Amino acid sequence: MIAASVSRVDWPLAEPFTVSRGTQTCQPALQMTLSRMGGFKGRGEACGVYYSGDTIEAMEDELAQAQVHIQHGARREDLPDLLSSGGARHLVDAALWDLEAKSGNTDAFTMAGVSPEPVTTACTIGIRSLAQYEATARRLCHYPVLKIKLDGSEPFAALAAVRRGAPTAEIIVDPNQSWSIDKLKSWAPALADYGVILIEQPIPVGAEDGLDGWRCPIPLCADELVDDIDDLALASGRFAVINIKLDKCGGLTSGLALARAARLKGFGLMVGCMGGSSLSMAPAMVLAQLCDFVDLDGPLLQQTDIAGGFEYRNGHVSNPLNQELWG
Repeated sequence: MIAASVSRVDWPLAEPFTVSRGTQTCQPALQMTLSRMGGFKGRGEACGVYYSGDTIEAMEDELAQAQVHIQHGARREDLPDLLSSGGARHLVDAALWDLEAKSGNTDAFTMAGVSPEPVTTACTIGIRSLAQYEATARRLCHYPVLKIKLDGSEPFAALAAVRRGAPTAEIIVDPNQSWSIDKLKSWAPALADYGVILIEQPIPVGAEDGLDGWRCPIPLCADELVDDIDDLALASGRFAVINIKLDKCGGLTSGLALARAARLKGFGLMVGCMGGSSLSMAPAMVLAQLCDFVDLDGPLLQQTDIAGGFEYRNGHVSNPLNQELWG
């Protein structure tokens, strides 16, 4: 038998975080601890995907329905039959990875068949005034990659402000589905002049057929469009990169499978997050070893992080896996 406990934590953000969908001031999450005989414990943290209805409350309800199976020793391979892809499965999956690593005297990197290497994460700047874009970019100018949240308005003034503040940083833009196909095709050719290296999910899900027959001059990354392997067909021939978030796909086990399937189809890979502490980031650090782009800056956006979390220095994560934290 495995004892399971779940609790909610609310991480206050360092400042209000605004994207095209709205503003949040706090990041809610669930934390799970699984305990097995011998004193071994595995932990996980997940935030869910609020914009798809995968709220903390929905995650709690789903976990309650699967509780008996979890306590009777469900394996990671069993979870797709017990939990839908989303935050609840990610939470259990993460705790099982941690429990397996600790009880087996190994680590998650070895279990996943990857080598632990330092990673460089983007740092995200939410939507704000032009003056604030410039001031924030100047404060973060030592970060190699900045991710800029945009809305449906013309982006060039905001990007010029960011470029004044951070002249050398590479830029990822993320309109969170707020651009039309026409806006994307009109604006994309000029974005490279501002150092933009990736455009993340600019158009609404469902509008992707408007990309057929058009080649974007800057790589397009699918985020909200792709949750799991079955969604890759929607992105094929339209997007160059897939953003894998463990809260979307249902955890590291599913994320690794999605990453390898996407590579076989020729996609580049990005690992992202829905926010949360270093405990949320830890499984994604394993996946990051396979990715071209990394966006695991959740702790940077919060007032505090979990004890024993990662050390972030100008975007460089110097300790990819803290064994006391996870894995």
